[in-house]
Formats: sequence, C-alpha cells, structure tokens
Amino acid sequence: MTASKLDFRNAMARLGAAVNVVTTDGSAGRCGFTASAVCAITDEPPTLLVCMNRSSAQNPAFKANQVLCVNVLAPHHRILSAAFAGQGAAGMADRFATGRWSTMTTGAPALDDAAVCIDGAIVEVLERGTHSMFLTEIRAVRIGPGEEQGLIWFGRQYHSIGHRTDVMEQRA
Repeated sequence: MTASKLDFRNAMARLGAAVNVVTTDGSAGRCGFTASAVCAITDEPPTLLVCMNRSSAQNPAFKANQVLCVNVLAPHHRILSAAFAGQGAAGMADRFATGRWSTMTTGAPALDDAAVCIDGAIVEVLERGTHSMFLTEIRAVRIGPGEEQGLIWFGRQYHSIGHRTDVMEQRA
C-alpha cells in the first residue's frame, strides 16, 4: 500500500527546497526549467541528482545534450523562476532574456548573478514513475556575487532565507 498522490504532494509542499533554474545547451538546443528537486549525492566524485518530469517537452533536449547547469536562485530571481516554470506565454528565448547568461565548462547557460552555478555532465539517467533523474558529475562551480541569501519554495510559496547579521549581533 502506498500513500495517495494528494497526500504525498501536500507533504512535499512542507519540505522546503532551494529554487533553481536548470539549463542545458548543445545539439538539441538551449532550454531550461525551474526545479526544486535537486540534491547532492556524493562529493567524490562531486555528483548531483536533478529530477525532471518525463512529460516535459524539454526532457529529450537534456538527455541529448548530456550537460546541465544548476543555477541556484537568490530572492531577487522570483520573476526569472516564474518564467522558467512556464508561467505566462513566454517562449524559451524570452525566458532567457529575463537574465544575463554566460557559460562555464560544459557550455550550459550559467546565470551571471546566481547565488551559485553548478555545471556538470549527465552521466546516467534513471526513470522512475513520472520523472527522469539525471545523475550529474560536476565539472565546475561558480559562487555568485553579493548577498548570502537564497530563495526557497515552501508551502507552495517563495520565501527568502539567508544570513542576517542583525539577528546574529543581537544574540552575541
């Protein structure tokens, strides 16, 4: 016996997660999507797990390109996150126009002002239920400029988190 889909989805809404835009580029084209299902697997070799719905029109491009960049978003990226989540009628070119992009080692688009960019090669794809799981060996990491704050998804809403010196100073 398994939990119902609704119960599981409601439970996952209470599991806070970083908001990321995951991108790829290569022979199958440039595209990206908003994801919260990203986690570290091991640091030897550095490897991430990135999950994507198998029904996504972008799924074949990620599999064909075999590279991706996880762009960890900061609080000021809410509009960019919504665009890459498919909110509105923006095409892929319009989605990329909402940010400044460069490339790192793999050639996948890296958001210039992301909190962190994690660039890697997809080394294995696992299929389970509705999702593809991309096991990705990391080729390069770029720590972003500025604030030490992140954007998380919790309770079906965006929330900002980060280091607050004013709270830390009050406790000292």
